[in-house]
Amino acid sequence: MIYFDQAASSFPKPPRVGKEMAEVINSVGANPGRGGHALARKAAEIINQTRVKASKLFGCSNPKRALFYPNATVALNQAIKGLSWQEGDHIVTTSFEHNSIRRPLEYIKQKYDVSISFIQWNGNIETFMNDINESIQLNTKLITMTHASNVTGALIPIEEATKVAKENDILILVDASQTAGHLPINMKEQGINMLAFPGHKGLLGPQGTGMLLVEGNIDLEPIHHGGTGAFSESPDQPEQWPERMESGTLNTPGIAGLYAALCAYEEREDKNVPRETFLINRLYEGLTEIPGIICYGPSSNETRMPIVAFNVKNVDSQEIAMILDTHYDIAVRAGLHCSPLSHETLKTTDQGVVRASLSRYNTEKEVEVFIQAVKEITAAYHEL
Repeated sequence: MIYFDQAASSFPKPPRVGKEMAEVINSVGANPGRGGHALARKAAEIINQTRVKASKLFGCSNPKRALFYPNATVALNQAIKGLSWQEGDHIVTTSFEHNSIRRPLEYIKQKYDVSISFIQWNGNIETFMNDINESIQLNTKLITMTHASNVTGALIPIEEATKVAKENDILILVDASQTAGHLPINMKEQGINMLAFPGHKGLLGPQGTGMLLVEGNIDLEPIHHGGTGAFSESPDQPEQWPERMESGTLNTPGIAGLYAALCAYEEREDKNVPRETFLINRLYEGLTEIPGIICYGPSSNETRMPIVAFNVKNVDSQEIAMILDTHYDIAVRAGLHCSPLSHETLKTTDQGVVRASLSRYNTEKEVEVFIQAVKEITAAYHEL
């Protein structure tokens, strides 16, 4: 199979990821922080070394504020719901948000009667920043935005947004689900207060892993309460981080795999211009040469994530994805991609889009096979 659904979950993984996970399952197996014996200490060491590695790679000052969650969705929920909200507060976000941000914001809106401004992104930084500046109010408490669209791969200018946030003493939360592992990110240098990312996408780590990194002494209320392995005598959740923010047994095998993935990413020589960038540009250019194809998002001359969104004439996107799967053994993602606001912006709500997304393990040959497959599909519809 040609796997072009990397934006949903990466496949395959670096060999060391599975190896490290198997090693923990077969040779460690203990509960981190739940005992003083050798295996429990080893499990805790795996957790701690991954906190340190993630903090180093993403510019988080304090590894104790590098928190583990099952995915970026839970991390984003913790960041948003963990803030202290009151009636009248205001939030700024974008029209390209995944439901992992939009739905927690809607929950906060309904529960606390806060207001939300959705800023349109059309590729023009000046217009975008003017709209953000005009939307900011005296009671604006949070700016939260995706670093890149999971639908089109378009990059959102977070550096400019963080400057505005800092000037107005507003917290900024960045969803790096599509950029972590593809672009260098440094929280301290870029002025990011909170950063959420999954392990299983661009970082090429295992599913069931995600992190929330918190820069500075931001006060968050935990959304989960329970056993933390320490301070067991208290009926209340501990005040100390990371225990305060992590209840229950952590996914030690998954975190070991994430550590291996972080190490593999750190060792990459092409972190600034990944090879998948060249591949996605060829894919985009090939699609635009096919009559009847509509592409969405940035052109091949603009910086983008390794994602291309397109449609074949007025054919339902799910139908095209099914044909690619059943007749060509090519895996893509079609539909609304858990981001209905993006499709409202693109005016593709009824049709959806076909999304092809790549990783470092995809090849030039696969791209050429894909382009030829789409040519044949488009030609067949033209004949009908």
